Amino acid sequence: MTAVNQIGWFQIGTDQPEVAERFYGDLFGWTFADDETAGAAYRIITTPGEGGLQGGVANTRGEGPNHAVFSVVVADTEATCRQAEAAGGKVLVKRTTPDGLALAHVLDPSGNQFQIFTPPAG
Repeated sequence: MTAVNQIGWFQIGTDQPEVAERFYGDLFGWTFADDETAGAAYRIITTPGEGGLQGGVANTRGEGPNHAVFSVVVADTEATCRQAEAAGGKVLVKRTTPDGLALAHVLDPSGNQFQIFTPPAG
């Protein structure tokens, strides 16, 4: 597990996941596999090399904007959202998945989007 306040994940959201996988696979040698809980709607990215960072490809189905964001592991997503807003940021989306993963998409004061998350307990 990545330490708190470090990048622990990245996500590419796209309405053309097959195109994105071909592009990043050909360019960087990344490999892709279905997520065990989400199936083909969310694909796990594995980057090459020892200690390579993992990420995911989310099929937006055109229901949200295409994006590429880094994700920072935080101890408490709710508290970090409050801190981000107090520092001039804006929380766009907050949610908790059925397995307990708490996450939020945040804009920094310059409008750059990133994600924060707290892994499920246990």
